[in-house]
Amino acid sequence: MSLAIVQAPGLVIFCRRPKLGIGKRRVAKTLGNDMALELAEQLLSVTLEDADQWPGPVILSPSNPEDENWARALGSPDFEVIAQPTGNLGQRINVVDQAARRAGHTHLVYIGSDSPTLDEEYFKAARDALTTYDTVLGPAEDGGVTLMGSREPWPDLTTLPWSSAELGTDLELMCMQAGHTVYRLQSRYDIDRSDDLPRLFDDLRDDLRPARRRFRKWLAEEGMMLQSKPNK
Repeated sequence: MSLAIVQAPGLVIFCRRPKLGIGKRRVAKTLGNDMALELAEQLLSVTLEDADQWPGPVILSPSNPEDENWARALGSPDFEVIAQPTGNLGQRINVVDQAARRAGHTHLVYIGSDSPTLDEEYFKAARDALTTYDTVLGPAEDGGVTLMGSREPWPDLTTLPWSSAELGTDLELMCMQAGHTVYRLQSRYDIDRSDDLPRLFDDLRDDLRPARRRFRKWLAEEGMMLQSKPNK
């Protein structure tokens, strides 16, 4: 790999292989396991769409090392795969980050597969921020983050309150205490509950990206547009 490619911002996608009864448990509680599985598949599809459009290296990081071959078959042959170890999310990010940096990557942007409203303008803002700031954070409306990137190794993230309303604030403070300059993007939201789906149907109305259009069509077919607003 050439130095120019290595120095380009890399996109790291933390993902889980969609399986019945695993993942999206809050959605499954209200809509059932089958619906939760289909939703996970749709969310993964739009995230891979983002990966295909990313103007730099892409690293897929499956939650289970046994799914490395599955991850390798997901997208472009150029995509790298670094499986997550066991541990809490902070531990897993630290280990994957260290492995990616040992492989030569210097600027890394991390996302999951739960934020389909992220778009190229948002990603470009994150990449641009890393030319000036050490760390860029994309706040989530629930207090977490939808995106986190850094041109420096992450501090020890093990003790952060993952899956809490304090995560974003505590992550920013931890990075600043480690000496990082931090840039905050605009707030976006994750898809965590069935209540998020009608809003997503509205927000994807004018999104022309093919996977998003298929996702919105699926939402309509499943009756997830009950709160949508009429066209003006």
